Amino acid sequence: MKQQIRKILCFLLAFQIFSITAFAKPDWPADTGIQAEAGIVMDMDSGAILFGQNIHVPYAPASITKLLTALVVLENCKLDETVDFTTEAVNSVDPDSGNKLSIVAGDQLSVEDCLYSLLLVSANQAANALAIHTAGSLSGFVDMMNEKIAELGCTESHFANPSGLSNSDQYVTAYDMALIGQAAYNNEELLKISSTINYKTAPTTNNPNGKTLQQEHRLVIAEDSSSEFYTPSAVAGKTGYTQAAGNTLVTYAEQDGRRLISVILKGQPRQYFLDAQALLNFGFNNFKNVVIADAEERYVTGNDKIDLNTGSFKASDLKIEPDRVVTLPRDASFDDAEVSLDYLPEEFPSNAAAVLKYTYNDRAIGKAFLLAKDGVKVKNGAEPETSELEVESSTAVSETESTAVSETKTAENKQTSGLALDLSAGQKVILIALCVVGLLLLALIFLILYRHHEEKVAMEKRRERRRQRLQEAGETDAFEQMMAERRERDSRLKQQQRTAIALTPEAENDDDDDADEPETTDPAENDSEDDF
Repeated sequence: MKQQIRKILCFLLAFQIFSITAFAKPDWPADTGIQAEAGIVMDMDSGAILFGQNIHVPYAPASITKLLTALVVLENCKLDETVDFTTEAVNSVDPDSGNKLSIVAGDQLSVEDCLYSLLLVSANQAANALAIHTAGSLSGFVDMMNEKIAELGCTESHFANPSGLSNSDQYVTAYDMALIGQAAYNNEELLKISSTINYKTAPTTNNPNGKTLQQEHRLVIAEDSSSEFYTPSAVAGKTGYTQAAGNTLVTYAEQDGRRLISVILKGQPRQYFLDAQALLNFGFNNFKNVVIADAEERYVTGNDKIDLNTGSFKASDLKIEPDRVVTLPRDASFDDAEVSLDYLPEEFPSNAAAVLKYTYNDRAIGKAFLLAKDGVKVKNGAEPETSELEVESSTAVSETESTAVSETKTAENKQTSGLALDLSAGQKVILIALCVVGLLLLALIFLILYRHHEEKVAMEKRRERRRQRLQEAGETDAFEQMMAERRERDSRLKQQQRTAIALTPEAENDDDDDADEPETTDPAENDSEDDF
């Protein structure tokens, strides 16, 4: 009997482990590890950070600064505008920083030529000339640079010049540089320039036939599969180096419809290219993107009422911003992600009702606007009196149940949602089924224990009736002596069994304990009710 109970308990334990495993999410893929001091790889479309190492530690950026310079210029100038190389532009560089264009004061090039010089061969004089042309002065342009990174959400960085030359007041974190790179490579013209392999500029004083520029990013130009730098996904990027910064690198890559951005800070010669390669391969091989509008049904199906600070809506009156994605581990499903509602940011579509934010094990993995369909009125700009967004019947499974989702704005914008949003309808059905099975197993154990107890009680009753019968026949002493001998024999046998089990580990695999005991010869246990 004890062996049967032990087997049932083992089954229940295995059942519990299975139940936990059935609901466990796949882990976030393990970090790849790099030799540079800091690095990051981010999905360009979802903004998810796939890997990070010291991503909030500031470092000198060196010439990857020029990505920000190019972005500010492109947003404020036309490509055919003429740029004058003033004495300040030519001479406001470190003496040992070089002059790759052999530029002299008085030379002129177009904004386009200067941008190719800036991004392909990292010409510092081009950076200064573009800055002065755009803002009227170097200091004015630096102000524009810092205004731009604040607009992008960078809070851990500061720039002091447009070239990236060493300055104690110029620093950037890997996280902020990823945001800058994301904005830069979302600019089509900048991406075109930064991905070019060769370009010839217009004539200048020292280059009357123009100057041919060649891409310096080894992952971008490596076309031979035997090369250690061969990375087919690498499309564009920017290198950097100063003694203070070490080797720095930004790389933009595309593969299977996905876009990644990687950043390396304080790297080592040659190795920093391999670090970037490892980050990109890690990001493409271990993650996938899912279009939110194709997978999300909550908030946009049925006639359940959803109360937001922008109005009261039926779910069927809302839709999800198209083309927005979340980034998930390859083995994860969309239902593994948690979703929460957030207030509208400073800039939003005119028909936006709220923002859906998705996380995976507390990692931000994407977001999308919740939009009102055509003809549905939205009250934008009104702040709620409380910090709660009330969501009524937010899932198809609980059509009549109201769920209040409290949104607390923190520095990292981490929100949590109710249990109804954490489990899909299919997972709830499986959970209910497992609970029912568990209850049935518990009922089975109770029934077995109850029957065992009843058999024991019936046995005692039969023995008592037998004792009374023998007492009436004057054979009480013989009966008691027989029972005492039996108890002593049973005790001795059980002790032998315990000793054998302790000495033989395989004994636990034997049949039930009761089967090892010899059959009793006690007539009292073999009598039936008819005997009485």
